[in-house]
Amino acid sequence: MSSSSTSGPARPVAPGPVSAYTYGPLAARDPDLEVLLTDGLGGFALGSVAGVPTRCYSGLVVSEQPPVRRRTLFVSPLETLHVAGREAKLHALEIAPGVFEGRGLELLTGAAVWDLLPEREQLFAGVRVRRRVFMPPASGAAVFLYDVQSREPVTLRLGGLFVNRDMHHVHERVPELHFGAGGREVTVRGAGGSVDGGPFTRATLHAPGAVIDALTPQPHPQRVYYRHDAARGEPDHEVTLGSDLWEVSLPAGGGRAALVVQGVTPVTAAQTVADPWAAYAQEAARRRELARRAQETSGVRDELVATLAVAADAYLVRRERPAGVTVIAGYPWFADWGRDSMIALTGLTLLTGRHAEARDLLGTFLASLRRGLTPNNFHDDGGGAGFNTVDGALWLAVALERYVSVTGDLSFARSSLPALRELLDWHLRGTDHGIRADDRDGLLLAGEAGVQLTWMDVKIEGWVVTPRHGKPVEVQGLWLAALGAEARLSDALGERPQYVGALARARESFPAFWQGGAYADALAADGTPDRSVRPNVALALALPDTPTTPAQVDRVIREVEAQLLTPVGVHTLSPLDARYRGNYGGAQVQRDAAYHQGTVWPWPLTAFVELLLSRGEVRRARAALAGLTGHVWEAGIGHVSEVFAGDSLRPGGCPFQAWSTAELLRAHVLVSLAEARAARPAPATVPAGPLPLSTQNLT
Repeated sequence: MSSSSTSGPARPVAPGPVSAYTYGPLAARDPDLEVLLTDGLGGFALGSVAGVPTRCYSGLVVSEQPPVRRRTLFVSPLETLHVAGREAKLHALEIAPGVFEGRGLELLTGAAVWDLLPEREQLFAGVRVRRRVFMPPASGAAVFLYDVQSREPVTLRLGGLFVNRDMHHVHERVPELHFGAGGREVTVRGAGGSVDGGPFTRATLHAPGAVIDALTPQPHPQRVYYRHDAARGEPDHEVTLGSDLWEVSLPAGGGRAALVVQGVTPVTAAQTVADPWAAYAQEAARRRELARRAQETSGVRDELVATLAVAADAYLVRRERPAGVTVIAGYPWFADWGRDSMIALTGLTLLTGRHAEARDLLGTFLASLRRGLTPNNFHDDGGGAGFNTVDGALWLAVALERYVSVTGDLSFARSSLPALRELLDWHLRGTDHGIRADDRDGLLLAGEAGVQLTWMDVKIEGWVVTPRHGKPVEVQGLWLAALGAEARLSDALGERPQYVGALARARESFPAFWQGGAYADALAADGTPDRSVRPNVALALALPDTPTTPAQVDRVIREVEAQLLTPVGVHTLSPLDARYRGNYGGAQVQRDAAYHQGTVWPWPLTAFVELLLSRGEVRRARAALAGLTGHVWEAGIGHVSEVFAGDSLRPGGCPFQAWSTAELLRAHVLVSLAEARAARPAPATVPAGPLPLSTQNLT
């Protein structure tokens, strides 16, 4: 673009979004298309691209103790347009299956996401209304920007549906809320008013150049149906309290208005959004920078990297106690989990150029070690953590080495090495839940009755669905990788590795998993093999210190392709197994029973891609990612779902999952770099020195 002006220098063109996706009228009306906005404190604003609440988690959620103790305060705006004596409600509230209050869906002309900032457009009686939504960082606020284009004067009436509850539950009766009128600012407090000290809602209206009429709140009950909760067998109706709050009179030609809905907590109380449009511009610029930094860091300058880099930002949040960066494992219901955080770290931070956050994230979990174990999860009520994981601490060792390899941060390596060695000491001599190195072979034993320790960790009351006690295969790969990480970090620091003997002994023993021409998924304490066909062997073989042969890798690739591979991930159990469950749906007990018994998971697909690349199968690796690449725009927009049903491949679980999103980014970068290398002419001589950091130690 050029300027024809000769009176002065051309004005710079504002940079546009790096990632963009648009939906036509029919697609935009699908309530299953969900969008996520986050504030970096664990709070979020969740809804469909059309604005329909679909879960008890929809609306505005704020954290009282970042990133946990989260409460839902606001479900949806109420939006009514008046033009030439006619009226249309622009919102859409599902009040029963397929029955909507408001004309929001039928008036939609399309929607878009610009660097994952959602925008919808509606048309009524010749008036166009564009609505954009965003969350300013650390604000606890959802901001709704309205741009109206009209040839005649119009009135826009704005209000909202309010609640005040724990985010996991619903109001079955009319909530006791107190509205405090205040002109352009209205407060909505829960039972007990300001005495309870809990979070409350502050709604503020901005409309420069328009006439604003502040209405006296007249709260009325409004029943809302949550379709996604119904599908999960959860309570699916809620009674909210709604009220119109303002009327904005706009002149011919149109104008603009902004509704700021803020959850006020001790952390966010001092935050204000004085100029919503300037705040939007700042947030859009921040997202553009995230996308471009990831493209530069990863060496892959395409739109998928840009999209996933912006998505990655949603999961990186501040933790108050213990202080530091952490990772929300999935939205809308997970808190921060150790295993998920360490698996996701590479994609969320190292490939996106967010090295300071990576260091801080590692520090959070290194400081939280207990008897050599990292927290499996921090409790959502803010009351501590659970340590029932055998692999979380081992993934921490892998993530630490990847961070140091990519950044060259030997100072952090030196300060972290004592904690890594203590972690390994605990595993060698024995720690909680029967986790210890077996004196007979040096492999890692784990498990006790009633405890689930691997990533296949479902427990239904007293039933551990996939116990895998003994020696799970991927745990051995991680054990070797953790021992190897200590050796390589020690070498880099000029220190003597302390576990060379333990590493050598465990490597010598690993071939015991190869029996009858295939790898076992686990060995019992007495050596009895579990021959279940699961993706865990691929996870083990993709790690750097696991001994194998090309023929064995080829055998694993064939087995995964024949029994586990789908377009969106890998089955957790072969469909040929009698225990296979192909339906992931219904009540929680039904979902949990299928969770790791055939349900498809996206994140382990990256390990399979790594095996393909190790055998030079670049095209097959790209083909394996095709389905997930398309899925990015069909459920949790810009993200990857937690799981898919084994038979129908319908997305389930959290629509926004950290390790799913991060591992797709890592796999896409690995394949893209392999494609680029394959397209270049082979050099006459092989250059000396290490591989580029973009490919080294990211696998």
